[in-house]
Amino acid sequence: MNRSSTNRNLGDQRDHSLVVWLTGLPACGKTTLASLLQAELKKRRFPCFLLDGDRLRSGLCSDLRFTARDRAENIRRAGEVARLLVDAGLIVIAAFISPYFADRAKVRSLFRKDQFYEVYLECPLDICEQRDPKGLYRKAREGLIPAFTGITDPYEPPPAPDLTIRTADLSIDESLNVLLKFTLERCAFRPET
Repeated sequence: MNRSSTNRNLGDQRDHSLVVWLTGLPACGKTTLASLLQAELKKRRFPCFLLDGDRLRSGLCSDLRFTARDRAENIRRAGEVARLLVDAGLIVIAAFISPYFADRAKVRSLFRKDQFYEVYLECPLDICEQRDPKGLYRKAREGLIPAFTGITDPYEPPPAPDLTIRTADLSIDESLNVLLKFTLERCAFRPET
């Protein structure tokens, strides 16, 4: 079965599937908000899938390091997986640092304009360092992690994201409400009850 016949068989559901791509510094809240958004969408019976950078790095992308080239390949693979899931009719919540603008632009180019939404979780570096749930910023400052985004490797904020959430200024619940409202407004179909 080729891709076009698969898409025709999915009918209207595929026309309303999309990617919500969360990007931002480490510890800005990507995984937390992605998990909460997934739970809210599941409560509402939306078919959805969470693609998390840490999970992909431990499996599909375990052969990659943190060089600029490998980071680009990690995001390319994530984008291709997201595209397959959107083609299957799912709402994809992608949580990736995805530090480089060019890599995010390449992923965006895989989708129709109404299928890909870049959400920038803006959070000052000092706040992310205070949160540091895995102790990675400390290790990076100690020189134990050579290429760490925000410390020894750049993060290029999106110049025109579809949504910006300032996670240092909003509570987790407030951030989730903004993200959920944004996502639901873009999901034109409602699952059968």
